[in-house]
Amino acid sequence: MSSRDVILGRVRRALADVPPDETPYELALPRTYLREHGERSVAQTVELLAENLADYRAVVHRCATVPELSALIAGLLAGRGARSVLVPPGLDEAWLAGTGADVTRVADRAESTAAELDRVDSVVTGCAVAIAETGTLVLDGSPDQGRRRITLIPDHHICVVRVPDQVVGSVPQAVERLAPRRPLTWISGPSATSDIELDRVEGVHGPRTLEVVLLGGV
Repeated sequence: MSSRDVILGRVRRALADVPPDETPYELALPRTYLREHGERSVAQTVELLAENLADYRAVVHRCATVPELSALIAGLLAGRGARSVLVPPGLDEAWLAGTGADVTRVADRAESTAAELDRVDSVVTGCAVAIAETGTLVLDGSPDQGRRRITLIPDHHICVVRVPDQVVGSVPQAVERLAPRRPLTWISGPSATSDIELDRVEGVHGPRTLEVVLLGGV
C-alpha cells in the first residue's frame, strides 16, 4: 500500500461511525465573518486597490480608453527595451495596436519550454479579479490571461484591470467570483522572498517587475 492509501484508510476508519450529512458544502459552516472591512464607495475601493498595489511595489498606471491603453502599453514595452512580448490567445488585439514591428509577439503555446519563455522580455495579460484590501490580482487562466507559467517566467508582467467591473473590496467577495476548479494565480506585487537575514530578493518565483494598468474610470 502507498502512503496515500494508508492515510485515506485511517480517515475512513475514523469516520466510519459518523452519519452521512448531505448538507451542501456552502451551507455546512456558518459564514458570519466580515465580508468587507468598512464601507467604501466604488471610487474609494479603486483608490485602495491602487494604494495597496503600490505598497507591494507594483507600478500602477491609469487610463480611460482602449486607445490610451494601447499607447501606454507600447510606451511601457519601449521603456524596458522589450523586443518580444508574450500574448495570451484571447487578449484584445486593440491593447497591442500601438506596438511596432520591432516587438515580436510570442504566442502562448503548450509546447513552449521554460527556457523559451525565459527569453521573452514581457508578457501582457488581463485578470479575473482584483482585491482592494489586499492589493491582489487573481488570474484564472481565461483566454485573456493564458497559461499560469507565462506570467511566472518572463521578468516583466503588464496586467490590465478593467475598472470598476473587476475590482472588489475583499477576499470573500473575490472568491465568490472565482471558479475553484480553474488554475488560480494570486499575485500581490512582484515576486519577492527574504532570507533569514531579511535580505529581500525579487524575481525568484515570478516577474521582477509588475506593472498594473487600471483601465476605465469611476
